[in-house]
Amino acid sequence: MPIGNLKMLLSKIILFYSVFYIVMKVFAVLFENVWVLSNLILALPFLILAILGGMMLKRNNYSWIYVIAGILVISLIRYYEAEWVVNLHQYLNQ
Repeated sequence: MPIGNLKMLLSKIILFYSVFYIVMKVFAVLFENVWVLSNLILALPFLILAILGGMMLKRNNYSWIYVIAGILVISLIRYYEAEWVVNLHQYLNQ
């Protein structure tokens, strides 16, 4: 697999994962009675990744920085998500 194709593939995976995450958070807020503000704040980095990924997809120009940042953001948020949601909720409702 050529290195350009790997960069494109990883960028598209990050883009689609980001869109999926945002859609799932919106559905959870609308239908599952979860804490609205803390969940939407955690979805903001994914919104940024989705916007940047969409722009790269439109221009057909992919970046390793986007891939590395996407992997780090996805890994960190998914690992600490439960703890951060509770902490954000407590902080915002003081």
